[in-house]
Formats: sequence, C-alpha cells, structure tokens
Amino acid sequence: MASMIESAWTYLISNFSDFQLTCLGGFVLHESIFFLSGLPFILFERAGWFGKYKIQKKNNSPEAQEKCITRLLMYHLCVNLPILLGSYPVFKFMGTRSSLPLPSWKVISTQIIFYFILEDFVFYWGHRILHTKWLYKHVHSVHHEYATPFGLTSEYAHPAEILFLGFATIIGPAITGPHLITLYLWVSLRVLETVEAHSGYHFPWSPSNFLPLYGGADFHDYHHRLLYTKSGNYSSTFVYMD
Repeated sequence: MASMIESAWTYLISNFSDFQLTCLGGFVLHESIFFLSGLPFILFERAGWFGKYKIQKKNNSPEAQEKCITRLLMYHLCVNLPILLGSYPVFKFMGTRSSLPLPSWKVISTQIIFYFILEDFVFYWGHRILHTKWLYKHVHSVHHEYATPFGLTSEYAHPAEILFLGFATIIGPAITGPHLITLYLWVSLRVLETVEAHSGYHFPWSPSNFLPLYGGADFHDYHHRLLYTKSGNYSSTFVYMD
C-alpha cells in the first residue's frame, strides 16, 4: 500500500509543479470531496430516503437547494479559488513541501489530530463572535438562512465569514509546515467532518456514536434550529468547548 501511494505521488510531482499541486490540486481535491459527499443528502431529502434518521422532519424546497448550489459555485470560483491561488507564497513560507520521502503515518496522524484540536478551539471563539448582534445581522445570518441544514450548507456563508473562519482551518498547518500529502488529507477530513455535521441526519454509523467528545450532525443541527445569539453549540468538531 505504501509503495503504491509513493508511486502515485512520484507521478504527480514529476508531472505537475508545486504551484499546480498546492493551489489547483488543492482546489480540485476540495471541490471533489465537498460535492461528492454533500450532494447525496439533497437526494435523500428529495427521495425521502432514510427518513427515520432525519433530525428535523422539515425538508428544504428544491428552489432552496438549487439556490445553495448556485451560490456555492459562485463563492468557490470567485472567492475561494483566487484566494488559494494568491496564497501560494504563504504555503511556501509555511514550509509546505511536496518532495519525497513522504512523511510517516505517525507524523501525519499526529499533525492531523493537532489540527483538529486547534481548529476546533479557534473556530469556537470565531463562531461565537459571529453570533454577536452586529456580525450576526450583517455576516453570519447568511449561513443561518438554512434552519434545516443539509450537507452543502456547511460552506454556504458570507464571503467575509469564509475568510474569517478559514483562518481556523489553516492555522495548524501554518504552525507545523506539513508535507502536501498531509495537507491534502487534512482538508479532505475537515470537509467530510463539516458536511457530516450539516447533513441533517443522525445514522447508527454516524461518528458521534463512536468517537468520544465528537459533536456531529445532532449537535450542530441544534445550533441551526435556534437563531441569533444564544444558540450555543459553537464548536466545529468536539463538544467540550460548549
């Protein structure tokens, strides 16, 4: 398995530049993971599948779902992509590298656990600030347009919020200067986590049933059902900050 991963990585670094792998590769990876994991929850709502696991009985209208997808495509192409392209010098300054040898699984797992803990802490306080009166009204209320969330609403937000809370995702890698493959894995896991938290479904196989202190969909869905400043459940991943 390790040799297959190393061979695949050798092909990538032999055929693409660091800039292409870091910025364009990172964008393609994010979009693929995000939409492939989020779109099924729209299908579940429309088809009425897994209804007994749905946290709220209310469904979003097809028009509301389509509005979310349209806005997301616009934000990702007009906000996320330009920021990512312009951030390449920052990634290099952080010490991100793509060269061989690949880091060990011990190093990768240790760094990613650190990223989850740090991101959750920073996100909690940033999210809590966004629920103050002025910022909620002018910025964070966009994200709360969907009181019944579904997977793709996880990134439906005001551009200012995308920048504000995106800092929480990048601060861990900025401190440690990881290998690019670690950064790829971290972004993938973070996207899957936030899509699951906004999915609107609590399945028997949901991570919160097995991982101690993990919030998940039931935890975050409560946050969306209650509006404005006293909703609580501000953390992104874990429950202990709340």
